[in-house]
Amino acid sequence: MRILLVEDEQELAGAVQSVLQRQGHVVDSSADGLEGWMLLSGELARYELAIVDWMLPGLSGPELCRRARTAGLELPLLLLTARAETADRVEGLDAGADDYLSKPFAMEELLARVRALQRRQPSYCEPVLEVGVYRFDSQSGLLEISTPTGVVAIPLARKEQQLMTYFLENPERIIPGSQLRNQLWDLHQDPVSNVVAAQIRLLRRKLAAHGLPSPIETVPSRGYRFHARLPGEP
Repeated sequence: MRILLVEDEQELAGAVQSVLQRQGHVVDSSADGLEGWMLLSGELARYELAIVDWMLPGLSGPELCRRARTAGLELPLLLLTARAETADRVEGLDAGADDYLSKPFAMEELLARVRALQRRQPSYCEPVLEVGVYRFDSQSGLLEISTPTGVVAIPLARKEQQLMTYFLENPERIIPGSQLRNQLWDLHQDPVSNVVAAQIRLLRRKLAAHGLPSPIETVPSRGYRFHARLPGEP
């Protein structure tokens, strides 16, 4: 998932971002409620979950949730709060939050809440994606390709996993490089870098090292297209 984290406690924000990234998520972080709202409501990225602290400079967590719901945003919102009173938790939920987590919390519980909110999404995909001759298990990070001579299994690195997941969810579609970059890389990376082309080149080399052609076609001036079958197959 692409996740927006809005938390002004620097140490906590860094720890949460690191834990989520180790789970394979792409995380953008902001320490200001108003900036968080601008990211959430902007066009640069499509977020699938927002984790929002209650006490924030610029705009409070409940107000950010309220704006998101007023604007028609349907992504899950997880509110972090040090407030223990029932009335405070009710206020947060009434503002539009889907769930809340009281501080201090264990990272294991945070990840469990994230998984629970993810499963509620209509777009939720099972850990295993199968399209054409390709089968990817996001839990093991293993990509399996069915060939005429048998199944080839290739372990993928984290960014390769994210890229493969996105392609398998959008087979045979032309995807602009800018769309891949906005969804799979955080906003703090150099926006004019060739990070997408470089990552696709690495993925192609890994497949070639196993004697396999690349399923990723470069469409000049338009982007990339993932083919779900090997060349020559019907």
